[in-house]
Amino acid sequence: MALMKLGEAMVKESLITREQLKLALERQVIFGGRIGTNIVELGVLKEKELVAFLSRYFKIPAADPVQLASVNEEIIACISKEAAEKYKVVPFRKDRNRLHVAMLDPRSVAEVDELRFVTGYDVVPYVVSELRLLYALEKYYEVARDIRYISIFGKDEAEAVPGKDNKEQVKKVKEAFSGAREKEEIIGILISETKKIASRVAILVLKGNTLSGWKSRGIAIENAQISVDPNSVFSDVITRKNYYRGPLLKIPGNEALISILGGAPQDCLLMPIQIRDRIIALLYADNGNSAVMDASLNYINSLVTMAAYSFEIVILKNKIMEL
Repeated sequence: MALMKLGEAMVKESLITREQLKLALERQVIFGGRIGTNIVELGVLKEKELVAFLSRYFKIPAADPVQLASVNEEIIACISKEAAEKYKVVPFRKDRNRLHVAMLDPRSVAEVDELRFVTGYDVVPYVVSELRLLYALEKYYEVARDIRYISIFGKDEAEAVPGKDNKEQVKKVKEAFSGAREKEEIIGILISETKKIASRVAILVLKGNTLSGWKSRGIAIENAQISVDPNSVFSDVITRKNYYRGPLLKIPGNEALISILGGAPQDCLLMPIQIRDRIIALLYADNGNSAVMDASLNYINSLVTMAAYSFEIVILKNKIMEL
């Protein structure tokens, strides 16, 4: 019996909405890649949520990310670089004559049979996301990824557990936000912390259909006025109330921002700052027009969330003082 289309199956399981599927399909036409990859890039699902779904959908176990992160050379050598690149596979465990392999197409009987023939092992297929597989192919076989995949799934895993020093730093940032008394102070903290991991940072205030430059570092954006074009990256972020991470496309709607930046960055981040359900501003960050961001989305999202809570507290305090 044929499987229901993957995107439709996600909608049926209520993992995504039909509108989110439409956005992912539109993005897939522009950028290519698997539908699951585009859904993760849109911020609709986390990579681990996608993989859990794929495992249920294909009825095949998922490759363990921890094992994929530290595969020894003996196991990697079981599959040549040519075969790994051709079949989009990475071996991660071996027991006797069985080779456990993460595959982009784990249900492809023909590919599994061919791998069994070229390796001499009984190949056991596992589900893996396109993002993680391409990361592993580059790590173990030096198969270069497109810059798009580097920006979404960086060299340092975004879900890595922070060390003691990082935890102490996060604690200090939380204390700074909680002690902030003015909006300017909150924005100062947000920009300073983001600037530690991105070379250019800016805050744009949203009023109606216009974005106004507020504060920035590395970008001359203060007092800039940008009308939100329906086809711009701004409109996409504001409509979905979710972040955008990727190249700044050279389309008419993005011309104002491209002009301010002096070019179209290969990799940039736009993240909405919300108070309750209302977007009050956008955070923009990049590492210049020709560089990839090497920063954790999780950490930047945490900074934005802390700033939003801090804004709300300051607003409430001001209302109390006005009574």
